[in-house]
Amino acid sequence: MATIRVPEMPPSPFEDALDLKNAFEGWGTDEKTVIGILSHRDEGQRKKIMSAYEELYNENLINRLEKELSGDLQEAIYFWMFDPIERSVIMANIAARKSIDYQVIVEIACVNSPDELLAIKKVYHARYKQSLEEDVASHTTGDFRKLLVALVSTYRYDGVEINETLAELEAKTLHNSIVALESISPYDRKEINGSIDQITAEILRESIEQKSFHHDEIVRILSTRSRAQLNATFNHYKDEYGTSISKDLSTSLSNEYVSALRIAIRCIISPQKYYEKVLRHAMKKAGTDEDALTRVIVTRAEKDLEDIKELYQKRTNVTLESAVHKEISGNYKKFLLALVEE
Repeated sequence: MATIRVPEMPPSPFEDALDLKNAFEGWGTDEKTVIGILSHRDEGQRKKIMSAYEELYNENLINRLEKELSGDLQEAIYFWMFDPIERSVIMANIAARKSIDYQVIVEIACVNSPDELLAIKKVYHARYKQSLEEDVASHTTGDFRKLLVALVSTYRYDGVEINETLAELEAKTLHNSIVALESISPYDRKEINGSIDQITAEILRESIEQKSFHHDEIVRILSTRSRAQLNATFNHYKDEYGTSISKDLSTSLSNEYVSALRIAIRCIISPQKYYEKVLRHAMKKAGTDEDALTRVIVTRAEKDLEDIKELYQKRTNVTLESAVHKEISGNYKKFLLALVEE
């Protein structure tokens, strides 16, 4: 459930556009007015305000907001002004240009529906003149690349039907593959090219080939099965092996590939629980992770932030509003709280 509060009888888009223009005039921007208007308008209303502003002043409102605002507030309002598809496109491009912020890429690939992901990729291609898959592949290598490219390339079946026999079989495949992730020392590949005897080298090569097979099986299952089928598989995994698949991965090799696997699995099992954990981690470090805080609140405020808030309070015994109030300050805090509070 969404958390933003929209007036029953809001001003017209032209009135809002005029008030925003007045907020930009004079000595310093009236950020309070900007926040008061934009944080209480839904996606459709914001789009109409942007059209009205451009019609009245022959100026793009988002560009003007970028000039008038700064810091974390600027970033939060910038992302807020776009519709969910455009916002995901821009976030994905920024993530790809950061030498791959794989957490954002995996979120976009695994939280969105198949049709939403397809729309994101179409808009991405139109906006940046190259594919999302191409940008992800150009910043990654090896099994990590296979995983991320497969996740953004997929078009999953979106129905609720499941095959229990297949779920049981693939739970076993995943378990065997996770065990295989730990079967070879990270130094083994280097040793093959070192001064060791030929027999040992052949054994190591065979082991690495087998390990690659298991990587491919994990990628195949996670990137092709529907959300309902994967959840059935994960349930079989826990029933059969006594622990969740994400916990088993937590004890496996610690690297970007395994971390991306865990994120994908958590996003598929429960996006709300996943985002609650992102918020918790963003605000429990020595310094607040403003990028993560902004990303979750802005992207979920019109979707399911109320559910995420409830999970957060159950887990921490603190309301999300209280945590945000404590962690950040200024007009950035006022804007995020306006989105968080019902």
